[in-house]
Amino acid sequence: MLVEVAIVMIALGLLLGFVGAGGSGFIIAILTVVFGYPIHTALGTALAAMFFSSFSGSVSHYREGNMVLKTGFIVGAAGAAGAWISSGWSSFIPEDRLGWMTSGMLFASGLALWFRMAIISRKKATTHEPETVVQSTGGSGWTYWLLALLIGLITGGLSGLFGIGSTPFIQIGLMMVLGMPMRYAAGTTMLVIIPIALAGGAGYFTIGYLDLQLLLAVVIGTMIGSYIGAKFTKRVPSGILKTCMVITPMIGASILLL
Repeated sequence: MLVEVAIVMIALGLLLGFVGAGGSGFIIAILTVVFGYPIHTALGTALAAMFFSSFSGSVSHYREGNMVLKTGFIVGAAGAAGAWISSGWSSFIPEDRLGWMTSGMLFASGLALWFRMAIISRKKATTHEPETVVQSTGGSGWTYWLLALLIGLITGGLSGLFGIGSTPFIQIGLMMVLGMPMRYAAGTTMLVIIPIALAGGAGYFTIGYLDLQLLLAVVIGTMIGSYIGAKFTKRVPSGILKTCMVITPMIGASILLL
């Protein structure tokens, strides 16, 4: 079955690479509905798989200067703590209820992604903050760092409990709560997801819900497909691309409802 999983993940990776999404929710839906894996195992596998995609993406963003390292480390550390704790909580939730809850979070993720795009469109019409201010420390004062810790704990908790990347929620928190410009929020989010995925995946592994062979098949398939799919991103109108980005997690949620 692992060969079939890898093949399906290549096809799924084509879509995820095209829209530039992590696709953990879609992975959860395919593993549970198509291949019949328990949802707890699917959650742990999808969450752990995000580590590899986020790591490669964060290296690229770092080289482009799109990260606020200090803020990313603080939010990521808090997120790792939240993911580690909440991954253990998921074992106490019955499979049928967890499926419904994860589906609801995927719908919310799609709405958050749409909201993030609205914020970006609005910010394009305003003057951006000077880059030197953002690159220095990323913020100052105990209030700033307390909010950063809260963003990490909340989004990390969502990731660990539901196996989702929480990317739109992290970016909205960085932009709206911490006042980070969109460019830096995108790059810093990739850095934040690394410890969240690592801690959440480790949490699921300790309670026996992470299949390493399944994880390998998912990672190989999605990486191959995403690499190919990304080449089509610039070949379609931006309106179609944005629509696909929003509905992708919602399609995964709809499949999971089955």
